[in-house]
Amino acid sequence: MQKVADFLRPLELGVDAVWHSGKARAQQTSELLAKAVSARDRVVRREGLGPKDQVATTKQALEKAGRDVMIVGHLPFLSKLAALLVTGSEANEVVEFQFGGAVCVERRDDGKWKIAWMITPALLHG
Repeated sequence: MQKVADFLRPLELGVDAVWHSGKARAQQTSELLAKAVSARDRVVRREGLGPKDQVATTKQALEKAGRDVMIVGHLPFLSKLAALLVTGSEANEVVEFQFGGAVCVERRDDGKWKIAWMITPALLHG
């Protein structure tokens, strides 16, 4: 994750908050990434981001918040959340998450979500 954070830092990305599940590794990763992006509210522990938690609740929270949020979480939760946002069904795998990777999902003006970009550890070797 350090390589991902180092890659993100010069892009000067900004988010309103970095949400994490509360598990130790997710909290450590969220703190590392919050320093790489401008996180206005910094790091926020959120319930419902565990590996097997329901994704619909988080989708609703994202849509209600209407803010830019980075979520540091676990598989299969993140994969299901991306699928639900982009396709409307958590069963439709739309991206193959990799450990140590980052995926940006954006909500368009028409309310639909899209995958804007993805960074995988393999892209940052060297």
